[in-house]
Amino acid sequence: MTERRRAAIDRGLEAASAAHLRLRGDGAGPIAAAAGAIVEALGQGRMVLVFGNGGSAADAQHFAAELAGRFVKERRGWPAVALTTDTSALTAIGNDYGFAQVFARQVEALGRAGDVAIGITTSGASPNVVAALDAARARGLVTIALTGRDGGAAGQTAAIHVNVAETVTARIQEVHMTVLHLICEIVDEELS
Repeated sequence: MTERRRAAIDRGLEAASAAHLRLRGDGAGPIAAAAGAIVEALGQGRMVLVFGNGGSAADAQHFAAELAGRFVKERRGWPAVALTTDTSALTAIGNDYGFAQVFARQVEALGRAGDVAIGITTSGASPNVVAALDAARARGLVTIALTGRDGGAAGQTAAIHVNVAETVTARIQEVHMTVLHLICEIVDEELS
C-alpha cells in the first residue's frame, strides 16, 4: 500500500468517525423519536413509505428491505415501501406532473393517516422530497426528514427531523445509513 493511499484511507475513516460522533449528542433525541414513531405505526398495522434521490434513493430501498425482510433478528416482515422503485410510476408521474411530484403523488395514492413517511435528502432541499413530506402531512402521516447540511426545507417541513449537520455528501450518506440501521435495531428490539 502506498503512503498516499494509506493517508487517504485514514483521512476518510477519521472524517466518518467524527461525523458520527458529532451526531451522537444532539442527534440521539430525534433518532429515538423517529424510531418510536415507526415502532408505534408498525405496531398498529400501519405502513412506512420512504423516498429520496440518488444515493438517498438507494438508502430508502435498503431501509425498506431491512423492515420488510429482516435486519438482524428473525421476526415478521413489516410493511415498508420505497417509493423509488416503481419505474412505471416514476416515469408516468414525472412525465404527466413533473419530477417534483414523483413521490408526492405516490404518497397520495398509498399513504393513510397514521402511516409514516420518511424523506431522505442530503441537501435538505430536494423539491420532490419536500413536496412528498407536505403531501404526507396533509394526509395525516407522521413525517420524518433525514437530512444533511442545515436541514433545509425538508427539515422544516417534517414533524421529526434527524439532521446530520455535515457539508460533505459522502459523510452525510454514511451517517444516514447508520441512523437507518439504528432505527432498524430499535424496531427489532421493540417489536420482536
